[in-house]
Amino acid sequence: MRAPFLLGRLMFGGYFIMSGINHFKNKGQMTQYTASKNVPKPEVAVSITGAALIAGGASILLGIKPKLGAASLIGFLAGVSPIMHDFWKQEDPQQRMNDTINFMKNMALAGGALALMGVEEPWPASVPLMKAGRVHRAKRFLHEVAA
Repeated sequence: MRAPFLLGRLMFGGYFIMSGINHFKNKGQMTQYTASKNVPKPEVAVSITGAALIAGGASILLGIKPKLGAASLIGFLAGVSPIMHDFWKQEDPQQRMNDTINFMKNMALAGGALALMGVEEPWPASVPLMKAGRVHRAKRFLHEVAA
């Protein structure tokens, strides 16, 4: 189970890291879209949510405080989805479909993050942060990855 769990973590966490990076790479476009949804201080909102996505994704990917990282992602998804993907308000069928798809995708991602909160810590193959010596931590990490 360790290999599928690790691979899933890499994919799940990586998705959020890339989404957060895109918040910064495409900040102008994202700020305009956020402003069109009447979000106050849209540039600040884009930056804060981008940072939350990167932190939450890295937490899941690395296994460092993953329950906190998952909670951060759930908070982002639950808070942003009804504002940015308000499909029930859209009259244009194409926009309604796009927002419905994105809203449902975000709810599925929130469900995945919620499920990960139920996994006991420390997670297999997590980056070691204990006070043990570096060599001991590295050996234990490699042993967990190989298992």
